[in-house]
Amino acid sequence: MAASNLFKPLTNMVPAPFRNRYFLILAIFFAVMVFVDKHDMITQFRLQRTVNKLEQDKRFYEQKIEEAEIDRASFEGNKESFAREHYRMKRADEDVFIIEEKE
Repeated sequence: MAASNLFKPLTNMVPAPFRNRYFLILAIFFAVMVFVDKHDMITQFRLQRTVNKLEQDKRFYEQKIEEAEIDRASFEGNKESFAREHYRMKRADEDVFIIEEKE
């Protein structure tokens, strides 16, 4: 009983809805779910950031694959032209000029 009297002034300072045992249990439950649980919010944010990064990498590599397929098609069409344009290969007695059109 004496211990109850010590905490009585402290509990009276807390608003009535926060002294409700159902509210306290619910608050503890949410705190455990948000901060302590295996699938807490911090972990979810990290996983979502990783997923976003992987999706960005996927788009980048899909673009690179498309460029490589275009280069492969160009290579299959004219191997000599491809070597001259991309690797600046030339015969000993000639000069190569590459004219690129602006898009």
